[in-house]
Amino acid sequence: MKYFLDSAKIDEIKYALENWKINGVTSNPKHIKNSGKPFYSVIKEFANEFDGIEFPISVEIDPHISNTEEMIEHAKKIAQLSHNFVIKIPCNEQGLIAAKKLTEEAIKVNVTLVFTASQALQVGRLGVTYCSPFIGWQEASGVDCTQLISDIVAMYRNYDFDTEIIIAAVRNGKQIVEAAVMGADIVTAGFEVYKGSFEHPFTDKGLKLFQDAWDDTELGSL
Repeated sequence: MKYFLDSAKIDEIKYALENWKINGVTSNPKHIKNSGKPFYSVIKEFANEFDGIEFPISVEIDPHISNTEEMIEHAKKIAQLSHNFVIKIPCNEQGLIAAKKLTEEAIKVNVTLVFTASQALQVGRLGVTYCSPFIGWQEASGVDCTQLISDIVAMYRNYDFDTEIIIAAVRNGKQIVEAAVMGADIVTAGFEVYKGSFEHPFTDKGLKLFQDAWDDTELGSL
C-alpha cells in the first residue's frame, strides 16, 4: 500500500518523505489556505522542491469552474508547471468529461469527491490516474464505508482498470487498516493521522517496563 500525505505544508511533506517513506501528496484549496501562502506560490514551491524525483502531487483546479472546457484549460496551465502534478477534477458530469479529455492528452488526473461506487465505476472506465473516494466525512455521519471500498476494489479488479484507488479523507489508523485489508492502492491522510497510527499507549507502557528493568540490571561489559 502507498501512503500519500494530505497537506500543503512543505516542511510536513519533506519530513514525511524522509522519515515515513510517503509516496506522494494530495492537496486541496483548504490545505493551501491553511498554509497561509498564495495558491500559486504554494504549487510553485511544490514544483521546485520535488523536481528531479518521481513524486505525484495532486493539485486542484479552481472549484468554481463548472464548464468542461474551462476545467481543461485551467488543468493544462497547472499541469505544465511540473511533471509531478496530478490534476484534481471533481466527480460530476462536466468534471468526468474533462477528466476523459485530459487523460486522452496524457495529463494525469485525480478524480476527487467520489462518494458512491457508481461514480467510481465511471472513473475507472475512463482510465484516469487516480480515483479518490472520500470516507471520513461519511463515517463521521455514521455511514460504514467498508462496503463502498470493497465494492470499488472488486469492480476495478473485475475489469482490470489501470486507475489506482486513493482512499481519501482518512481520519484514523482503523480506516487506514480497513483500506489496506480490502486492497485499496493508496490512502491519503493528514500528518497527525499518520503519526497517531504509528503509536499506541501499550507500546509506551511496555517500553517503560523495559526501561525500568534495564536500569535495574547490571550490564557488565560487551
